[in-house]
Amino acid sequence: MKVTIETSSCSGHARCAAAAPQLFRLDDDGYALPLDGDVPEGLEQAARDGATACPERAITVR
Repeated sequence: MKVTIETSSCSGHARCAAAAPQLFRLDDDGYALPLDGDVPEGLEQAARDGATACPERAITVR
């Protein structure tokens, strides 16, 4: 499973990190940082939760 963050669509609400802090990281201004590689095993639901929490729909899980 991979997560893609369209950083140009991110508005810095930080809801992804609130929903799944073990997976989503933020920069100093509160914007989501891109994820490298595959979602670690056991964090698949966290990835979905973070994507669902994003009001801008800037996160895609595939």
